[in-house]
Amino acid sequence: MIENQLIRIIELIGHGDRLSEQDDNLLKQGLLQTNNQLQFIDSKDLHGLEDGVMDAIINQRSHLLRLSYLEISHVIARQNIQLDHPSDVFTLLWYYWIPLAQKLADQQQKLSRPLIQGLLGGQGTGKTTLGVILSILLKHLGKTFLSISLDDLYKTYTDRKKLRDRRPDLIWRGPPNTHDVDLGLQVLQQLRDRNLDQPQPIAIPRFDKSLHNGAGDRIDPEISYGADIVLFEGWFVGMRPLPVSAFRNFIPPILTEGDREFALECNANLYNYLPLWDYLDSLIVLVPEDYQYSLQWRLEAEHKLIASGKTGMSDQETTQFVEYFWKALHPELFLPRLLGTHTTGDRFLGDPIPSINRDRINRAYPPVDLAIEISRSHLPKRIYRP
Repeated sequence: MIENQLIRIIELIGHGDRLSEQDDNLLKQGLLQTNNQLQFIDSKDLHGLEDGVMDAIINQRSHLLRLSYLEISHVIARQNIQLDHPSDVFTLLWYYWIPLAQKLADQQQKLSRPLIQGLLGGQGTGKTTLGVILSILLKHLGKTFLSISLDDLYKTYTDRKKLRDRRPDLIWRGPPNTHDVDLGLQVLQQLRDRNLDQPQPIAIPRFDKSLHNGAGDRIDPEISYGADIVLFEGWFVGMRPLPVSAFRNFIPPILTEGDREFALECNANLYNYLPLWDYLDSLIVLVPEDYQYSLQWRLEAEHKLIASGKTGMSDQETTQFVEYFWKALHPELFLPRLLGTHTTGDRFLGDPIPSINRDRINRAYPPVDLAIEISRSHLPKRIYRP
C-alpha cells in the first residue's frame, strides 16, 4: 500500500503540487525504507539524520525532478522505451537517475578535476539513454558533461580492412584490436588533465557507422573544451583478460576449436586496453537479467527498422552478428569475474603475454562502483555494489 502512496506523492512533486504533512512524512519513511538498497548510490546514511537534513535531501531531489521531468519524458519517448505505466518515469527519476547524477556530481567535486566514469553495457542495456538522462540532470546540477564511446575509437576503415585481410575472423568491427587505443589514451589524458583556468580545445573522435555500406569510418572530430564529468561507455569498457583456463570448456556459441582460438585471441588483445581502463575513476556495469536478452533486443530493433522502410538484417544475420560478439568476449565468462560472482578460482596458465603483471590483472580495477541489473524492458530492476 505504501508503495502506491509513494508513487502518487512523487508524481505530485513532478507536477509541482504542494505536499500535505502526511504525504511529506510518508515520503521520508519511503526514503528510509529504500536507503538500505540505495545507499551505495546516495552515499548518505539517512538513519538518524535530523529532519532538517532529510528535508534538504527531499527538496533538492524534488527540485531536480520538477526541472527535468518533461525533458526526460521526451527522451524516453524518442528512445521508444516502453514503461509499464507513464508515472514510472517519476519513480525512476526519484530512486535511480537523480541519486546517480548527484553521486557523480559529488564525486567530481571531491576530485577537483574532471571525473572519468566508465560505463560497461552490452547491446540494448541502455548505455546511450542513461548518458542522455545524466547529461540533462548534471546540467541542472551545474556540471558540464561529455559522452565518448569506445565505438568512437575504432580504427579507420582502411586500417580495419587491412586488419581483416590478415585476420579473416574479424568479420565485423567491435572486438578488441579493432580500436585505436593510443588515440583513446591521448583523448582521455587531455580530458582528465585539462587546465580548469585556461581550457584548450580537445578533438573528440567521432565515428559514423553508416559509411562504407555499414562498415563505418571516422568523421570530423567534435571540438570540446573539456567537461566536469566524462562518461566513457562501451560494450567491454573495463573488462580484464581472463586466464586461459577459463576457456577450457566450450560454451555456446563457442563450439569449435576455431571459435575457441578466436575467443583466446580476443582475450589476449584485452591486455592492450588496460592502460585505457587506468584512466577510469570508477565503473558502472549494466547487467541484463539474462545475457540472451541482447539477441532478443537486437532482433526487435531490426524488425522495427524493416517495418519503417529502412534496410535491416534478417533474423539469421542478426543472430550471427550478436553471437559474433559473444564468441569474442562471452558474457558468461567475463561478467561474473568482473562482478566478483565467479565462485571457482582460476590460475593464469600459459598467458599469451608472459611479461604481464598478474597482480595488476587480479586486483579489482577499475573499481566497479555499481552494478545495475537490467530487465527485459531495458529498465533498471536492481542496483547493487559488487
